[in-house]
Amino acid sequence: MPDSPDRFRIPSLRDRVTPEEWQARIDLAACYRLIDLYGMSDMAANHISVRVPGEDNAFLINAYGMLYEEITASSLVKIDVKGNVLAKPEFPGGLGYGVNRAGFVIHGAIHEASHEIACVIHTHTWPGMAVSSLECGLLPMNQTSMRFAKIGYHDYEGVVLDLAMQERLVRDLGDNNALILRNHGLLTVGKTVGEAFNAMHRLELSCRAQLAAQATGQKLVEVPQAVVEATWNNYQPGTRRPYGVMEWPALLRKLDRLDPSYRD
Repeated sequence: MPDSPDRFRIPSLRDRVTPEEWQARIDLAACYRLIDLYGMSDMAANHISVRVPGEDNAFLINAYGMLYEEITASSLVKIDVKGNVLAKPEFPGGLGYGVNRAGFVIHGAIHEASHEIACVIHTHTWPGMAVSSLECGLLPMNQTSMRFAKIGYHDYEGVVLDLAMQERLVRDLGDNNALILRNHGLLTVGKTVGEAFNAMHRLELSCRAQLAAQATGQKLVEVPQAVVEATWNNYQPGTRRPYGVMEWPALLRKLDRLDPSYRD
């Protein structure tokens, strides 16, 4: 008999963590639900992480085996940048869910390299995988994609299991908030969960728009490089408010209307 929501209930960790960590857990669980809601999940694969406030080199990530639509604040696993499990929930039915190794290899590298980055999102959407496989990469063909005119690229080296890949991954991300993993997928980072989600949502839209335009077989309108540069600059920190500030509370309200169980 399949598990019902009531049978797959994870005990709440709210009283066992700091208020700051609990809020980080709520925001991260919300991000998983939103990634799924907007069609960017891949069953139990992929990962989103958030740094634990006040704890050096500790971050939260999904338990490998749960769908994004199931993830709650209490279901997240706390690990360090070396992949050591610091705290994990009690899963019902004796399920021994752990952490995807690729999750801590990718996320641990970025969290260790930059303490300013609070959230890392990695996806395997079909538009992201398609654009990551194109030699031209992401084209600055519309206003939204011009935000990523200076996006980083990381060449494919196989499944991300080797710690030796970490240095190159961090190097290729550089100071960007987005990275295309060639022949693989997309990655975004942010100082907040809302900022990282905003970047991924827009990067996904950029990939979809490019593939739709290229599928027509018609010649694309080329925007002058000076205009591309100016548009890119308008999207950068210092020229506008941080991303996510306005829409993140609204997105949480959306989730609360649909299914507030992410807060459990």
